[in-house]
Amino acid sequence: QVQLVESGGGLVQPGASLRLSCLASGSISSFSAMAWYRQAPGKQREWVALITVGVSITYADSVKGRFTISRDPAKNTIYLQMNSLKPEDSAVYYCKVRLRSSDYWGQGTQVTVSS
Repeated sequence: QVQLVESGGGLVQPGASLRLSCLASGSISSFSAMAWYRQAPGKQREWVALITVGVSITYADSVKGRFTISRDPAKNTIYLQMNSLKPEDSAVYYCKVRLRSSDYWGQGTQVTVSS
């Protein structure tokens, strides 16, 4: 069983930056994939960024060039650096990891971009 705790969300103005963190209960070196998703009110949850270990890092077109996913195995933490935030980035952000054949989700952290 993996537990994930997201943090770092908040209320910011358009153009600002935020860094989200996802702290895992165990070593993230054992995960085959790590991702960030988001869900805005009334919308389906959508994929934002993905690390497929040993293969690739990919981003949704809507965030490409503005968001960066990374990981720090020493801290068992996955990050999402978000720059040049827009109002349409407002959502609850979730991290998800894959361990063997199972997926685990965090509880989410709210990001609101508004002037």
